[in-house]
Amino acid sequence: MTLSQIYSIFTKVLDVAILWFILYYMLKYIKNNVKLTLIFKGILIVVFLKFLSEWLDLNTVGVLLEYIIDWAPLALIVLFQPEIRNVLESLGRSQLLGRHKVLTVDEREKVVYEIMQSVEYMKRNRIGALIVIERDYALSQYIEPAHKLYADLSSELLISIFFPNNPLHDGAVILQGDRVTCAGSVLPTSMNSNISKRLGTRHRAALGISETSDAIAICVSEETGRVSIAINQELNYNLTLEDARMLLIEALQPKKETFFDADEEVEEEEVFSSEETREN
Repeated sequence: MTLSQIYSIFTKVLDVAILWFILYYMLKYIKNNVKLTLIFKGILIVVFLKFLSEWLDLNTVGVLLEYIIDWAPLALIVLFQPEIRNVLESLGRSQLLGRHKVLTVDEREKVVYEIMQSVEYMKRNRIGALIVIERDYALSQYIEPAHKLYADLSSELLISIFFPNNPLHDGAVILQGDRVTCAGSVLPTSMNSNISKRLGTRHRAALGISETSDAIAICVSEETGRVSIAINQELNYNLTLEDARMLLIEALQPKKETFFDADEEVEEEEVFSSEETREN
């Protein structure tokens, strides 16, 4: 086999690999976004109807679908510009090009401890709250219009933000890593018809951000004090403090522990056991 043949094979493999890489990230993002999932289904229906019209010789329907197919790409770009920008930002923040800071065991323990301390206080005193933890998908479009803080995470800070009559208590707090990035953020509300009508705006916003991203949203009800966590397009309603803590611990685990060994596992168990000891 000559060098030119090897180079030709390499370029073809690279070409296919890049194509599959793009398709993988597109399908991955569509799966985590309810709006894009509906759009994708709509596109499949239009394509199916187009083939059906040609097969059955439906001229009127075929001409109408041709107009839709010709103008649909431009309409999608105009209508879904924020989502497209978010996809590009997510690709830029993916593991290939350098993702967000991966928290160590101690940092994850601190994040969970500070959040749960504030949640416990707000649950007991019936203070409404919405705390969002950014993961792989960037939340820049919700951070930019909000009030920037860039402060170290602490339970006292979270409680003071959501304390009644505070100007920022109505919006959401967004965390990036172990830092409070902003407060007073306005999030998209879920349009899921299966949600109970008894749930208020905070719960719908928590579910909405979990539908449009892979973020974790912790919600405390102002009326009942109940704690709920929205993650992976699902709302885990009325959790106990222990269930909420364990769900956060599991969700904040790195997706890939490249250099994970037995010593780190022991260290993590000791950290979380020490947290329980402090609370008891």
